Amino acid sequence: MKYSKVFIESFGYELPPHVVTTAELEKKLMPFYRAVGFEPGQLEALTGIRERRYWDKEHTLAEHAAIAAQKALDEAEIHPREIGTLAFCGVCQDGFEPATSCCIADRLNLGENAHIFDVKSACLGMITGMVHIANEIELGNIKAGLVVSCESARQIVDSTVDEINAHKSIDFYKDTIATMTGGSGAAAVLLTDGSIGNPDNRKHALKGGVVRNAIQHHDLCHWGFEETGMPTHSRVIMRTRAQAVLEHGVALAQKTFMEFKKEFNLSDHQPDKFIGHQVGAIHHQKFYQALNQDIKKDFCTFPFLGNIGTVSLPITAAIADERGFLKPGDFVTFIGVGSGLNCYILGVQW
Repeated sequence: MKYSKVFIESFGYELPPHVVTTAELEKKLMPFYRAVGFEPGQLEALTGIRERRYWDKEHTLAEHAAIAAQKALDEAEIHPREIGTLAFCGVCQDGFEPATSCCIADRLNLGENAHIFDVKSACLGMITGMVHIANEIELGNIKAGLVVSCESARQIVDSTVDEINAHKSIDFYKDTIATMTGGSGAAAVLLTDGSIGNPDNRKHALKGGVVRNAIQHHDLCHWGFEETGMPTHSRVIMRTRAQAVLEHGVALAQKTFMEFKKEFNLSDHQPDKFIGHQVGAIHHQKFYQALNQDIKKDFCTFPFLGNIGTVSLPITAAIADERGFLKPGDFVTFIGVGSGLNCYILGVQW
């Protein structure tokens, strides 16, 4: 896929108020630690995550996603009625129905002709949403669209801590440690055709991208009901075969990255910068080793935000831009692998 008139106009994000350290989580895991002989500090050593954030217990995803979206609109000086499409792309949702996007669009006072829908693609939801809206802009159907999401980790982390303490099994811990990396946050990406908004704002040209899948590995990560289907009596659980996800995900990323470099005719020293989906320390190191890329080209947020699912990559991009890591003229690669398995790589001229 290639684009000639799609721009990232602005980002918006909101971070939750409650900072939860890995040390605090380990205190909750002490029954398991004592049973198997683990010492405090192991979880941070394995994941490289010092802390993550949680929302208040009483909240909705729509309210935080709408705040992030409004920040993006305000920065770009674009009126909500100019938005032609809004896609909510979270793993988490406020319910099965209605679409969470409808509540967000109502809070923002979008026009009645706007296309409002939810997108699901595991941790790559927002990148997938960006592609859908970029396609609409490139076709000339809309001038601007919002990609929004909000994720919440408190419930699944707390329930998994209880399960780990009940099982007191190292094998069970291996299948649930990925859950302990979870954090929370909200983000928005505003895409336009470049013809509207504040002309003084620096626009980032979305040049296109490559997508590849390895769907034979769809069963490596599961967040949903414990039993098959949607039984009303079943509890919600999360299980991840982390090592297998890492191995197959890295292999898929290698294949996709080679195709991406070929598609965009990149030189040996390009891309200039990377913004990747944030998982943890081991994944971070293995990922760039496999791509044969300098890890210093990457900006990471997982040590203080954890893995925030769909909002992880756009929040990281926004913070990297704020801190001057992304320079005008940089060819920036957005890259992520999501359970399924899918891999998206997008190229942005900063």
